Amino acid sequence: MSATHSKNELLYRQVRRALQSGRYVPGQRIDPATLATEFDTSTTPVRFALYRLVGEGLVADHARNGLHVPLLTEVAMRDLYDWMQRLLLMACDIGFASTARKTTQPELAPTDDDVVKLTWKLFDAIARATSHRSLHRAVKQANGRLAPIRRAKQELIENACEELSALDRHWQARDIPALRSALRDYHERRKQLVPRIVAALSDGSDYLH
Repeated sequence: MSATHSKNELLYRQVRRALQSGRYVPGQRIDPATLATEFDTSTTPVRFALYRLVGEGLVADHARNGLHVPLLTEVAMRDLYDWMQRLLLMACDIGFASTARKTTQPELAPTDDDVVKLTWKLFDAIARATSHRSLHRAVKQANGRLAPIRRAKQELIENACEELSALDRHWQARDIPALRSALRDYHERRKQLVPRIVAALSDGSDYLH
């Protein structure tokens, strides 16, 4: 692998991580020049990374209006929540590798500042533990698309920290029936809030103005 390819791959991972962290909210414009300054590089590799992410559904290309975090319709957002729910329930059905059974990892104690990041990590861990690469890849992609939505809608979800802690307890104990039930409740709760989430995001989107 060439040094240039390695550098571009690293940059791609950095930009992807920024999106997955929920740093940008849906509808927000992404400025390649700003990212280039942040990562101390030129805009060309940044644009390559962003257009690669367009192909993954993490960035939307609005032509003359530039690149933005996708702003989903109610139908698309509800489908995305439903897809993540189905993937995680499928992981529970597949089962988890013996090396992934009950760990000594301490229980999560999320705060409002990191609940988005810890949600991403928990769902990724559940999928990764199946040792099913295709499933893990699908969860990573859905996780990335949901991260900005999770960040933007935090004020609409009461007791999100306690909810995530409960999910983690079931996961750490490998109490699969309880985990399945909690995952259903988690996603159904959010699907019911979809109209409010979309309305809030649409009101604050910068590319619609």
